[in-house]
Amino acid sequence: MKRLFPLLLFAFIILACGGGEETASEAPAESPAVAAAPDIDTDRIWKVRCIACHGLNGDMGTNGAANLQVATSDLDYRINIITNGSENGVMTAFKDILTPEEIEAMARHTMQFNEDL
Repeated sequence: MKRLFPLLLFAFIILACGGGEETASEAPAESPAVAAAPDIDTDRIWKVRCIACHGLNGDMGTNGAANLQVATSDLDYRINIITNGSENGVMTAFKDILTPEEIEAMARHTMQFNEDL
């Protein structure tokens, strides 16, 4: 049983991770991120759903996760990636896990990581 736990933990992390790709053709964000609706706890969602691959500050890159500190993708692109997953299949689709409002709030949340650069 002790040998099985690390294997299961590793499998969970791999399955939970996402790796949205950034491409050179993506347009930079058109405007600064707007705060998410106050009733959606984006920090909690981040810690539960995103931190394993993107890290605390959005730059961990586990399993090919996008570095959100340098990402220039716009809000619509981010909503699409969170909703449907990445084109390469690494990023998990959250359309059956999060509500559309939570997805938009999380897309806005990811835009804050590159504001401090």
